[in-house]
Parts: sequence; C-alpha cells; structure tokens
Amino acid sequence: MAGFDYIIIGSGTAGATLAARLSEDESAQVLVLEGGGADRNFWLKLPVGYYKSIYGNRASHLYRGDPDPGIAGRQMDCPRGRVVGGSSSINGLIYIRGQQEDYNDWEALGADGWSFQDVLPHFRSLETYAGPPSQFRGAHGPLQISDLRNDNAACSDWLEAAMAFGLPSNDDFNSESTHGVGAYQLTLRGRWRDSAATAFLRPALQRPNLTLKTNAHVTSLVFTGARATGVNYVKDGETHEVHADCEVILCGGSVQSPQLLQLSGIGPADLLREHGIKVRHDAPEVGENLQDHLQMRTIVELSERGASLNDHMRNPFALAKMGLEWLLHSRGPLTVGAGQVGGAACTKYAEGGRPDLQLFVMPLSVDKPGKPLHRYSGFTTSFWQCHPESRGSVQIANTDPFADPCIKTNYLSAEKDQKVIVEGLRMVRELYNRPEFRQRWQREAVPGAEHQSDADLLSAVRQMAGTVYHLVGTCRMGADARAVVDPKLRVNGVDGLRVVDASIMPRITSANTNAPTYMIAEKAAAMIRADADITEQTQKLDITTYAN
Repeated sequence: MAGFDYIIIGSGTAGATLAARLSEDESAQVLVLEGGGADRNFWLKLPVGYYKSIYGNRASHLYRGDPDPGIAGRQMDCPRGRVVGGSSSINGLIYIRGQQEDYNDWEALGADGWSFQDVLPHFRSLETYAGPPSQFRGAHGPLQISDLRNDNAACSDWLEAAMAFGLPSNDDFNSESTHGVGAYQLTLRGRWRDSAATAFLRPALQRPNLTLKTNAHVTSLVFTGARATGVNYVKDGETHEVHADCEVILCGGSVQSPQLLQLSGIGPADLLREHGIKVRHDAPEVGENLQDHLQMRTIVELSERGASLNDHMRNPFALAKMGLEWLLHSRGPLTVGAGQVGGAACTKYAEGGRPDLQLFVMPLSVDKPGKPLHRYSGFTTSFWQCHPESRGSVQIANTDPFADPCIKTNYLSAEKDQKVIVEGLRMVRELYNRPEFRQRWQREAVPGAEHQSDADLLSAVRQMAGTVYHLVGTCRMGADARAVVDPKLRVNGVDGLRVVDASIMPRITSANTNAPTYMIAEKAAAMIRADADITEQTQKLDITTYAN
C-alpha cells in the first residue's frame, strides 16, 4: 500500500475531527483506520437511540472493569464506541464543556497552552450553536449544537424546586459558568444525532486525500529506530503494514490508546517484561491515572400517571404523538439525550465556590440503557462528583491485541469521593422534598427511604452507582518526565507519534467529556499543521543554505 503523511488510529470523536481538519491541507495524505464498521444503523441516527446502541455489540466494544471493592465487588461496564464516529455515535448527546477552571487546572498541572482562554477559540471554531450569539459560543463550526426541544411539566417543577433551594437559573452551561440549573444542550442536526462522523468525517471523505478503512484493527505500531513510521493492522483476516511519512496519531480512547502503546513497547517496563514485550521506552504512567464519573441514580415514583415517559412508552397513542412530533417538528421526547434538565451545585465540600456536583434529570426511569423502562411512573435525578480523586488503571492482560486489557476502576477509593457522593444524595433528597416538587411523587424507589445514615447511603451507592462512560486520563499530558505526552500531545521517548483523545486529560473535566474531546482534536489539528509548516520552512531553509 502507498504511504501516507498521517495515519490516524480510530475514527471516534477525536479521530474523525482530526482527520477532517488535517485533510483540509490538500497536500496531506491522511489515512483513518477504524476497528468497527459504518454508522448507518437507524438507532445510531435517532437521538434517543443511544438507549439501544450503547450496549449493542454492533457499535460498542463492551469492556468490563475488574471486580472493584469500591462498588461492592461489582464489575463496571465500560462500553466504548466501536463504529465510525466512535462514542459520539452512541453517547447521550449532551454537549457541555465543563467548568472554565478545569482547563486552568490542566495548565497548572503542566499542560502549557491549555488554559480556558487558550482552548476557548477551539471550542468556538468547532461548533454552530443554535441559541443567542455570545462571545463564548461558535456560529460557523461543523458540529450543530441545539437547545432542548422537549417540554415536561415535572422537569419544570424540578427546576422551580432547585431555584427555590438556592441554585441560580442558568440559560447556557457553555457560557460564563456551569453553576446553576437549566436545560441541557445536545448535538442535534435537524431531527437526527450529529456525531463526529456526520459533522466532520463524512463531509471530509469527499476529499481525494482522505482515506477511511473500516473493520481494520490496529495490532501494533511500526518503528524505524526511535521513530514511529507506521502501523500493522488486520482487516478481513489479513495483516497489512502501512507507513506514515509525517506522523502516526493514536485516537483510540482511554482504553485502547494505552493498550496499543503497551503492546508496542511503550509503558511500565515491569509490566512489559512480564509479558515478554521488548521495552522501547519505559513510560510508567501509560495506562495509569484512569478517571471516571461515578453516577448515582435516584428515582421517585410520580403520583400522576402520564407525567413520566414510562407511561407514554406503553401507550400506543402517546407513542404515535411522539413520532409525529419528531418527524414533523424535530421536537419532543425522541430528540432528548441522557439528560433533559439539571445543572451544577456545591456541597459543603466544594472549594472556592466551584460546583462539585453535576445533576441530570429525566422524566423516566430505567436500570440502565438497553433495559426496559420501569412499569411504574418513574422520575430520575442522577448526579456525580465533578472532581473525583480516585484513580484507576488500564493494563494489558497478555500480548493478544484482540484481548481486552485489565481495567481497574478503583471507584470511591479516595475518602473525599465517598463524602461528596453521600452529601449529593442528601442534597437530591432535599430537592425532591421542596414544596415546588413534593406533591409530584409518592415514594422513593431508589435508593429507598430505608437508607438514612451516612453508612447506609454509602453502602447504597456502592451497590447501585454506575458509570457515565467518561473514562479519561490514561495517557496523561504534562511537562514532567513521567507524563505520557507533552503539551503538544507528542509521546515522550519516541518521535513521530502523538495521542489525541480523552486519555490525555491530566484531570477529568467536571461534566460530560465529549465536548472537551472534540476540542482536544481541534486544538491538536492546529498544532500538527503548525509543526508541519515549521518543518517545511526549515527544510526549504536548509536547501537554500546548502545551495548557497
């Protein structure tokens, strides 16, 4: 196969965005290798289709964590997108950047050039926001961002209760602050999901210099000396080798990026030697620093039948109405994502007035996506701790590139995380019991009124809490010698190799991680193209000097 300038491993949120931006340079030949298939399934397009697709093995790699004592010995599900568009094709569509301080924290931790003021232009350049113009928002980017298009009386009452509790109204969580409550924004293009595939990759594939290969599983990186010069991949049972003249760029996410680095000899030396892998570069933090938001779901049973989507889903007339509202007006319950309303709040453990809880409200209830809605009229308030201190890891289990690695989630291993999540439960109960909402419900179904003491509440969390699929951090960015990548996302210890995905986050952002991942790729593309321009100018200068 002919060589390329750039090989991008993975067509997820980061890979698709990066491919589209790099291929804007007509002289650059770009190859994208995606381990999954095409994103043409109807449920991948319908906004609420994530309920079916996130645990469907056609579009998701269903990783599982190791048994974790922090969650009562359970193994946490860790599904990751394995399809064109990656997790942006199966996620809950919520678009929220997180707190401005999240990015200032990154810079303070050694990620020079990643403060909020540094990343804001990249957020703006990737989005077209349908709401009012703002210095914080973009209006000409490929990704379409929409305000909520569904009304629900119970959700409105919940917002009234939250504001009476003392949380301010917030019309745009992606503006000055995430603090307060309001409606969530979604990645919607018309009545359909807008993913990294539909916003970035599909339009870019019209260019002759961009090539996408699906069902192509990368098994190892190819090196010439200390430089990454290509990859090996398997497609249709055959092994192929392809080379990159400029760079190889890993966009596999927080599970697969560290796994491929370790398999290729970049990782903790002891781990690599244990599996008989030649150590190319001893990088002890490859696979470390794993972070996730642990979500606790609370559910109350509403008193009035018909106020919950649980009731509508069993009513053929209500279903028909929802379908028509979606089809004719691009509105209604079929356009919602993983949260309808919610916001950010401070517990007594919050520092400097910075919210430490993120809340999501839906007028329905279910054990987890893919399972039937409950038969009673359920209403859910989920929440997670914005800044967890617990850390896990991803490590290869063997040398088989098709085998799942060991994922140690280590939830609630930090004492502060335990305190914040218990306090969060108490806060949510206060909101439910506010006069503005109390008349709406008749019983607490989850975790159940029998859980009252701190010990009981923590025990309930350990047994009931789940992931919100926000795995990040396993290829940490920083300026120190132990960092996996530098602030330009170049892998330390080798040349010609970068990691561009959520694994580079030094610390997890406070809210959903999809919007920050888009930004990481947008900023990376600008840095890569700038470095290429500098290299080209240097080469021209060398030629001129030699000629003289």
